[in-house]
Amino acid sequence: MNYLLTTLISGISLGGQYALIAIGYTLVYGILRLINFAHGDVFMVAGLMMVYLSAALPLPVAMVFMLVLTVALGFAIERAAYKPLRSAPRMSVMISAIGVSYLLQNLATYVTGGLPQTYPTIPWLSQVAWGTVKWAAIVTPFLVVALVFALTQLINHTKVGMAMRAVAKDFETSQLMGIKINNVISMTFVIGSALAAVGSALYFINFPSIVPLSGALPGLRAFVAAVFGGIGSIPGAVVGAFIIGISETAIKASPYSIFSDAFTFALLIVILVVKPTGLFGEKVTDKV
Repeated sequence: MNYLLTTLISGISLGGQYALIAIGYTLVYGILRLINFAHGDVFMVAGLMMVYLSAALPLPVAMVFMLVLTVALGFAIERAAYKPLRSAPRMSVMISAIGVSYLLQNLATYVTGGLPQTYPTIPWLSQVAWGTVKWAAIVTPFLVVALVFALTQLINHTKVGMAMRAVAKDFETSQLMGIKINNVISMTFVIGSALAAVGSALYFINFPSIVPLSGALPGLRAFVAAVFGGIGSIPGAVVGAFIIGISETAIKASPYSIFSDAFTFALLIVILVVKPTGLFGEKVTDKV
């Protein structure tokens, strides 16, 4: 019984960490209809920033700086790699996103020399709360729910949120109505990057060795979670992430642990075949 409960808590915690990354994917897609392939690498860079900042600054200060710098990185990526291609074919923007992903990975390799970096120990969160479960695993789902609630309040009850919903609904008409499209898109990247930074802190407590490819697999799993829940839907991304996290943890705890990654991508194929819009996705009719 204790083993099952430990597995469930770990799965919920992992799902919460994927949810914080998946929301970034779904926000950007909802507005730009773009899969930001560099988002998982932003998550990885946030972890590396924390490694180096914590070596020179007190831990609380390092965490604040890490959050600010990750947000600045997301903003810079949008302005440098995506804004100039606003009117370009979608394929060009996708290639740019892949290019940014490889650029971040290679910069990380240059800075670290390709050697694994150890994430700093965060007091209290890194301590064991019960059995083998750390406090981070217990805190994660509550923190995710609080952040998602704050985000939904922002989107539903502020002018910025209203502008984001308008742009997501009709990009061209919003532009004609005087909405500052570039500011809305930048805000979307800022929010996604901030959530990825929080997710990286929670994730690397449990997986403390960071290499330049550390963001690739969590990023892909978060993307699958977003598609599973219905990309463009924040509740869908969160629900999909929790399902992916619990399933992955349960499979890793079974004799079939070798298939944990295969299950995630097999689930993506099944969802795309059975319900391409995902659990909460809306069917969109293209205008002629």
